[in-house]
Amino acid sequence: MLLFTPGPTPVPESVRKAMAEETIHHRTPEFEAIFERARKALFGLMKTDEVVMLASTGTGAMEAAITNLCRDTLLNINAGKFGERFGKIAQAHGLQNVELTYEWDTPSTPEDVLAALQENPRIDAIAVQISESAGGLRHPVEAIAAAVKAVRPDVMIIADGITAVGVEAIDVTHIDALLAGSQKALMLPPGLAVIGLSNAAVEKIGAGKGYYFNLATEIKKQRTNTTAWTAATTLVIGLEAVLAEIEAKGLETLYDETARRGAATRAAFEALGLHIYPKTPAASMTTIDDANANEIRALLKKEFDVNMAGGQDHLKGKIFRVNHMGLIKPFEAAWVVNAVEVALDKLGRRSYDGTAGRVFNEIYFGLTA
Repeated sequence: MLLFTPGPTPVPESVRKAMAEETIHHRTPEFEAIFERARKALFGLMKTDEVVMLASTGTGAMEAAITNLCRDTLLNINAGKFGERFGKIAQAHGLQNVELTYEWDTPSTPEDVLAALQENPRIDAIAVQISESAGGLRHPVEAIAAAVKAVRPDVMIIADGITAVGVEAIDVTHIDALLAGSQKALMLPPGLAVIGLSNAAVEKIGAGKGYYFNLATEIKKQRTNTTAWTAATTLVIGLEAVLAEIEAKGLETLYDETARRGAATRAAFEALGLHIYPKTPAASMTTIDDANANEIRALLKKEFDVNMAGGQDHLKGKIFRVNHMGLIKPFEAAWVVNAVEVALDKLGRRSYDGTAGRVFNEIYFGLTA
């Protein structure tokens, strides 16, 4: 089965083999050496002043960032399930919460955020998805962050990059917390989260908040190549392996291949008469809104061994999402778009003529005139 859901993503065989070695104790020089190498590689990936690994899913990183960086009022941008989650986390911890709400296909704007800041001067942190995977939407996070810092440099910018880190180059100049999760572009099983922090964020964290998700405690320990609590040893071993594989390929090459795969997929689908759902598509996935979304997904899973994701809430049964994260071979992505074209033929929508595969190859391999 080809796994083309936007998380979890396929784990490369080389990484699975690295994680299949004998379990080692986390309080040993052997593991500390692995941790040090993984941490060093993370700095190269995240491009932030500090990095912290947490034995949790991405939601743990979201909670840690909010509890450690917001003292009064959080502004969260809600254009999907995960933007909504930021607000729920703030409320669960007794923080004040201001929310900007959009349709799931519509990005926020710097102007909207600045207006909310002016109306709510107690806002001291802003949380936004770079890639909102509920609908495959890309928010203009870098532009929002720059606009905010120009008028309120004290406001912490928390950017959820769980489906963006490892997918595209992210300008972290004005970002204070960049979040990542193991089961997305890092191509690992779920259970490990990463937070990249600015120096300003580290300063605001101070003594930290909470217990398990106290980032001050973790920063202090991880700077000595260990963790405050039990480390996710197998996942850290896998992280070191996958980051080494990415480094060997080259980040720019990875980003270029991912961008070309996404562009080729979207062009192939549009050539079939399908509609791209988000107004500004994320690089991590292609989302199609279609009356036959469920039937297309069912056909692909049953007849073509392709597992794609559907939608949630009001988009349930109305969209399908094709993942672009990770080390995906071009022939696998081409198989997916070709299978969608065959499914449309089986549904009586259009006769199969090989359009999807041809367009995909033309775009991905630059064969157009």
